[in-house]
Amino acid sequence: MSIEHLPANLRRIRAARRLTQTAAAAAAGLSRSAYRKIEEGGVQPRGRTLEAIAAALRVQPRDLVEAAPTLKSVRFRSRTALKSRSQIVAEAGRRLADYNQLEALVGAQRPYRLSTIAASARTGSVHPESTARAARAALELSPREAIRNICGLLDSAGIKVFAIPVATQSFFGMSIGRMDGGPAIVVNTWDRVSVERWIFTAAHELGHLLLHHDDYDVRATAEDPSHEHEADAFASEFLMPDEVFQQEWRDTSGLPLVERVVKLKRMFHVGYRTILARLATTPAEWRSVWKRFHEHYRRNHGSGSSIDSGKLLSTETGFRELAPAALRGNEPDQLSASDFREDRLAGLVRKAVERGDISLPRGAEILGLTLRDMRSISSSWYG
Repeated sequence: MSIEHLPANLRRIRAARRLTQTAAAAAAGLSRSAYRKIEEGGVQPRGRTLEAIAAALRVQPRDLVEAAPTLKSVRFRSRTALKSRSQIVAEAGRRLADYNQLEALVGAQRPYRLSTIAASARTGSVHPESTARAARAALELSPREAIRNICGLLDSAGIKVFAIPVATQSFFGMSIGRMDGGPAIVVNTWDRVSVERWIFTAAHELGHLLLHHDDYDVRATAEDPSHEHEADAFASEFLMPDEVFQQEWRDTSGLPLVERVVKLKRMFHVGYRTILARLATTPAEWRSVWKRFHEHYRRNHGSGSSIDSGKLLSTETGFRELAPAALRGNEPDQLSASDFREDRLAGLVRKAVERGDISLPRGAEILGLTLRDMRSISSSWYG
């Protein structure tokens, strides 16, 4: 076993997990001095020790010893600096490489069905809403059809979706361009972020893939407000075509405001803020509809309700889906994690394992599972 990459990997992953050497050592059942020697490259750990460290850092043993994938065509922006940034990119690169390799192995590659849409956006002016409508048409969605399974829809278009939980609200998602084996979208599925936010993020990153080709540079970290606004507009139209939204809003005119908003958010699988933003065309209207919604919600559910912690933002930055809090507890009648489930990769792993193309331990590596969990899953395969 080579330890050439072990020290750098340990430092990167430990920093991403916000652990001191002392804490990492304790979690792995080692003394601090023993762990420090390993991280400095002075000692080559035994197999069991390496496994213990990997478990402590919540990664696979191979993530500690293999060189981290080098990605260049990445769009990764966050509102604040993230210590976990390099680890998120490395994990996404590893997953993408595994997925592409597995597809090739079982002969299940899918073409990128939106390449012509992206090319058209590249050569013309940026029109987020018309690009969203063109993307829906290319994906054979009828104008009135709600998107019930965005992960499956994107995967059918040749865009891979990876769920990576990161304990922060400064980062919701990133995307990877075609020159690095994409297109692919990464969504922060931290359990304190609403599922509605997960879905909107996937659509938002799709907007970037189609609209903002020049943004794909892993070295860039600062957000471009105009690009964020365009991606939000794309996502809103992609998930809620305006013609359908306006008709549904009119059809529910007799219902109380809160019930109308909740009905439409459930229909389109979006957050209530996305509905409110569609009802307002200016920051002033946004403040008005936000205030009215919260007043009625408090009146019906009490001032101690979780949604009451939402902040009324009076500046234009509040007129975006990205700006308000996305905590799961702040979303009324919230969706569940099963509404955002990427399942094709697991199906490919099963096919490859049953055909003998890969071993069960390799399948566990690809899915990021322990061998014990992989065995449990494989024993439950049926039909």
